[in-house]
Amino acid sequence: MIKWLKIAVPVLTMLMLSLSAHAQNVSREQIKGLDEQVQEIKSDILDIAAQLNRLEERLLYPSETQVAVFVSLGAGERFRLDSIELKVGGRTVAHHLYTYKELEALQKGGVQRLHTGNVTTGEHAMEVTLLGRSGGSDLRKNASFTFNKEVGPKIVELVVSNQGITLKDW
Repeated sequence: MIKWLKIAVPVLTMLMLSLSAHAQNVSREQIKGLDEQVQEIKSDILDIAAQLNRLEERLLYPSETQVAVFVSLGAGERFRLDSIELKVGGRTVAHHLYTYKELEALQKGGVQRLHTGNVTTGEHAMEVTLLGRSGGSDLRKNASFTFNKEVGPKIVELVVSNQGITLKDW
């Protein structure tokens, strides 16, 4: 019997180790499959979130009443833009403080969306105030504009320079 045990114990031990290794491989494969499923679900969620954002924008800002205001710097402008405030119809609709990275992007030709909102068709008054620094002195510029909103989306660009602010109607 002892002889039989001497043979059976090592065989049983090897069999148990083999089963344990097989169970670990199955678990790793299952975990890998679950990880792939989680990644697919994350991708689906991001797609759904993007679709919801587009739907929300269409609902909140229908094209008949939508107006979008963008800001850019004039070509070659190097002054430091600190902040900008936008009023439409006498009501403040946007106020933005610029970071170094945002200013750097504007200086490289970037355009920033400052405001998206709804207005009725017809003429509207717009007031812009900006604060900044140029050549070691503080800079404060105010400008007033009117724009005509027709049926369909309206895009307006505020081009900021040392000389002032100009309105570019798209």
